[in-house]
Amino acid sequence: MSTLIYTHEACFNHKPGPHHPESPERLEAVLAALKTPDFADVAWRDAPLGTFEQVLHVHTPGYVEEVKSLAPAQGYQLLDAGDTIMSSGTLEAVLRCVGAACAGVDDVVKREVKNVFCATRPCGHHAEADHAMGFCVFNQAAIAALHARKQHGLQRVAVVDFDVHHGNGTQNSFWDDPDLFYGSCHQGNFYPGTGAKQETGVAGNIVNVPFARGTGSAAFRAAMTDHLLPALRNFAPELLIISAGFDAHHLDPLGGLQFTDEDYHWITRELMKVADETAQGRVVSVLEGGYSLEGLASGTAAHVRALMGR
Repeated sequence: MSTLIYTHEACFNHKPGPHHPESPERLEAVLAALKTPDFADVAWRDAPLGTFEQVLHVHTPGYVEEVKSLAPAQGYQLLDAGDTIMSSGTLEAVLRCVGAACAGVDDVVKREVKNVFCATRPCGHHAEADHAMGFCVFNQAAIAALHARKQHGLQRVAVVDFDVHHGNGTQNSFWDDPDLFYGSCHQGNFYPGTGAKQETGVAGNIVNVPFARGTGSAAFRAAMTDHLLPALRNFAPELLIISAGFDAHHLDPLGGLQFTDEDYHWITRELMKVADETAQGRVVSVLEGGYSLEGLASGTAAHVRALMGR
């Protein structure tokens, strides 16, 4: 088996309210794109329920207890200054996100599959250790990286993030550990305001590549080829986790970059080459942002097609 997809019905039950960009329709679009004959060779599994022990790899006990206590039985509960909202189904949904990412790590380390895509929501890369932010409750990519250490004894783990927004939560979780690598390409001078080139971590283990609004394929590929990919190779991860956001797509209404489906296919293949060289091909990809349903669907399809080796 080459590629496995984790998803779960519970991820539809995170409902942050009418007109919120992070809607259940996002996941509907992704799954519709991946249920076509092109993906007949992909295996599917229900995402297991993550544990609070796994969540505590990254998040503080106080924050975890706050999320649990605020989870509403009905209606909505605001978790931050305005855009991270819980509904009655959110707690299970975010634990399914965590469970999928950690199970994906288990699968690739045990060599049951070569790579995994987690078709789950909500996204996670903005979530800080002690607070929610930017639609994100728990940071499943960072949690999965620490799970790889705690459960499997891996030491050097990398997260590469191509969401249009910088993953401040992942960066801050990795900042002080030279054996954790975070590489991000994103729109600069944009939410959440982090991700400058000079933000490099305790040992150059953070690599940020901010782009000006309007940046397209040529500049994206050049920057990845010249900067982020060489740094990742030099770090030589034993496991690669991808924070796969598709809001840098040219169709996205929130972002201002001009990436194409072909760009997502290209960068996925380039990341897989590094994983083949240093990590026995082990890749776990976690869905992050993407708010054009069309761009999200086609970008995700291109990404998973690359994971399949097509």
